Amino acid sequence: MFFKKFGEKLKSLFGGRKIDEAFFEELEDTLIEGDLGARLTDEIVTELRETAKREHITEAGDLQKRMKEILSGYINGYYDKPEKGKLTVYMILGVNGVGKTTSIAKMANRYTKEGYKVVLAAGDTFRAAAVDQLDIHAERLGMRIVKQQMGSDPGAVIYDAITSAMAHGDDLILADTAGRMHNKENLMKELQKMDKVIKARGVEEKNYKKFLVIDATTGQNGVSQALLFNQAVKLDGVILTKYDSAAKGGALLQIGRQLSLPVLFVCTGEKYDDIKPFDKEEFLNALMGLE
Repeated sequence: MFFKKFGEKLKSLFGGRKIDEAFFEELEDTLIEGDLGARLTDEIVTELRETAKREHITEAGDLQKRMKEILSGYINGYYDKPEKGKLTVYMILGVNGVGKTTSIAKMANRYTKEGYKVVLAAGDTFRAAAVDQLDIHAERLGMRIVKQQMGSDPGAVIYDAITSAMAHGDDLILADTAGRMHNKENLMKELQKMDKVIKARGVEEKNYKKFLVIDATTGQNGVSQALLFNQAVKLDGVILTKYDSAAKGGALLQIGRQLSLPVLFVCTGEKYDDIKPFDKEEFLNALMGLE
């Protein structure tokens, strides 16, 4: 069960008690512990206080669904599909260690099963292991990969990938990108360069998307990463990894609230099939302890 511990905390907090100052203080502490951050927590608790006062609600349980309604406005799924017969490029971003390359392999597997012609682009040329890792996934999945040697220009890799995809009539390029360089400034410049190459190669704007991979257990770091990457190349959505009972989920709500970024996929394990489209209702019910 996703977010089990956090959901159980909230369920217990809302269960069978009167609304008083102690309740709101405990709720505030719980939400901050759940990675919702001080600003978002204050916003939620203030709105719940006003609702309770305005509607003369005295039982905490009656506020639980109200809180779910509030959170529902902060997060959405990304449900657009790539267009078959036209080339789409998904640039996949994220810091090292979040499961970016594995997520790309899972996406490739899923989209191939859905009938898309997929090619991988090994754009993380800063780290030799990243190219090798993506190459292994491509071999296991039986799909094409466009790659160059470590240290090559990632812009050249994506240029070659687009040229190759157009020649082969592919539907979707899944492009890996660097997650670490000598400093953040270098990393962001590299990503911006790739961004310019893709736009210059004639890929239609509506068919070019940038998704950030976030580790569900990283909390506030995930929010910082989203802000940083969005500043460099405007993001279209996020992909959540390690989506299990150890995750709290609050960071995703913060990202949704601050950047209005929808969630494309959630990854739940190590196998290629351990990926599924984001289910907003399931997420909120698990988060709120309403399952």
